[in-house]
Amino acid sequence: MENQVAVVKDHEREAVDHTSDRVDLTVSLGELALANPIMPASGCFGPELGPLLPLEKLGAVVTKTVFAVERAGNPAHRLTETTFGMLNSVGIPSPGSAGFRDGLLRKYQASGTHVIVSVGGLFTQEYYTIAEDLRNENVAAFEVNVSCPNLEHGGLPIGTSPERVAEVVHGIRQITDKPLFVKLTPTVSAIGEIAKAAEDAGASAVTVSNSFSGLAINIDKRVSVLGSGAGGYTGPAVKPLALKLVRDASHAINIPVIGCGGITTAEDVAEFMIAGATAVQVGTATFTRPTAMTEIISDLEPLCHRLNVSKISDLIGTLDTPIPSRSLS
Repeated sequence: MENQVAVVKDHEREAVDHTSDRVDLTVSLGELALANPIMPASGCFGPELGPLLPLEKLGAVVTKTVFAVERAGNPAHRLTETTFGMLNSVGIPSPGSAGFRDGLLRKYQASGTHVIVSVGGLFTQEYYTIAEDLRNENVAAFEVNVSCPNLEHGGLPIGTSPERVAEVVHGIRQITDKPLFVKLTPTVSAIGEIAKAAEDAGASAVTVSNSFSGLAINIDKRVSVLGSGAGGYTGPAVKPLALKLVRDASHAINIPVIGCGGITTAEDVAEFMIAGATAVQVGTATFTRPTAMTEIISDLEPLCHRLNVSKISDLIGTLDTPIPSRSLS
């Protein structure tokens, strides 16, 4: 009998020890608390992947970018692989905000986790229209895609101008009190300046960053491989560039940064968090490994043990190497 009691007590101690080893994976994006820092990048994920992975385990889901009116997207070819990444020029097809609200949004809401709606616009007013159309919907936050070409200002992406970014974010903030995450373009000379403009206008966080502009050429036909010419370059090759942008943005603002660019492993997540990100988005990796996000989540706890942290948030902004914001060469 005494031996049986001793065995029970040993099992109880093992259970306690196991519990004490658990890692806290939660992170906070302002008032929005996530169970873990992993979410998909907009445009790289849809509810149709639901049968392939437990969506409720993701920190959040991010929708494809919604425009106010229906859009067909760009001509084929829309995607092409490169040696270390992918070029895409999808053109962001959209059912329009009303069609999204009454259709696809319901499928995202059935995922069992936070829903972040990505909104875009070719005109400043278009952002406001979408915010109005969706203001009463059960969504956790809006991600404002300011990489769209602004047809009111020569077609340059809104995200290249602090003034245009501030105008869009401030206008949406007047319509909704939901968290606003502003997805920045990398094609700027000082991303910290754009991030600060978003923060001052009412952003809750910034996503750093959108895809880089790239080109692939068919040498036999001497034409672009993509039907619309250039496209957005993503994948492992852009990770060092995105890490630097995350570091620069996080040093310029006091709101959280969501890191995005070339993330394929839990180690990549740690790099982004050490550089200053609070959460991350996984994009291109899901095209070849639809289960990439849940695999990364499973790997985060053992990685935190290896890095000797009991809370993953303890990694945020711990880079101890001074890096000049601009090259001196």
